[in-house]
Amino acid sequence: MTLADPNAELLAIARRIAVEAGTLAARRRQEGVQVAASKSSLEDVVTFADREVEAFIRSSLADARPNDGFLGEESTDSASAGTSGLTWVVDPIDGTVNYLYGIPAYNISIAVVEGEPDPLTWNALAGCVVNPAAGEVYTATDARGAFLGSTPLAVNPPVDLSQALVGTGFSYSAETRVKQGIVLGELIGQVRDIRRIGAAALDLCAVAAGRLDAYYERGLNPWDHAAGALIAREAGAVVTGFNGAPAAREFTLAAEPVLAARLEPIIRELFAKAGL
Repeated sequence: MTLADPNAELLAIARRIAVEAGTLAARRRQEGVQVAASKSSLEDVVTFADREVEAFIRSSLADARPNDGFLGEESTDSASAGTSGLTWVVDPIDGTVNYLYGIPAYNISIAVVEGEPDPLTWNALAGCVVNPAAGEVYTATDARGAFLGSTPLAVNPPVDLSQALVGTGFSYSAETRVKQGIVLGELIGQVRDIRRIGAAALDLCAVAAGRLDAYYERGLNPWDHAAGALIAREAGAVVTGFNGAPAAREFTLAAEPVLAARLEPIIRELFAKAGL
């Protein structure tokens, strides 16, 4: 007998709202995207669609789960703690620059976590990542596996480092990007190749789906990886920070366990060498 998934209802809510939000984001993309403001730098933009989609998600979650907390990228100043012990961690449009330019690699990311909304301590219960441009819906619940649509996901089998296709991302700070480029220059000769998709949640889902062997990045916010990290983990990836710490802003690596163990100390040493 198969036991019922206690987080199935949470996943159903996340999936329904993420798909609806994806439809809204895609419609706004077709209508034309306008930049609303810059954030950490001139390159780090937020569109009016980001704000509209997050408001839609937040309202929908409040209707479905009024006692839960909320943490969203575009409203961190009005995050709510809730009273249930659960928090929804939301990136309304991950890959905003891709979205702005019409590159079909952006997503809506919704996860629900237990405990404080801090990657160092939370327990992710359910998550959904939707790529509207590709019509793809990734889902996972804690200890129940990860899926693309109805297809179970599994990371690639172990590969030698020289055969690993590795994804990464870069900071919006030009100074930091230069240092990250130094790391990349040292690493690229040791692996099959490098990919830079521009949306962290899709990178993590790509590891889960076997489209990447590994992905690493520094500087991710909680909403960047809350759902994607759960999906990668449930597909069999190790999702970790440096020295076995939880994946967080300092560092996030997702890969098949043997490859992760090989790759993490190399990247850690390269980061230290580059002054990151």
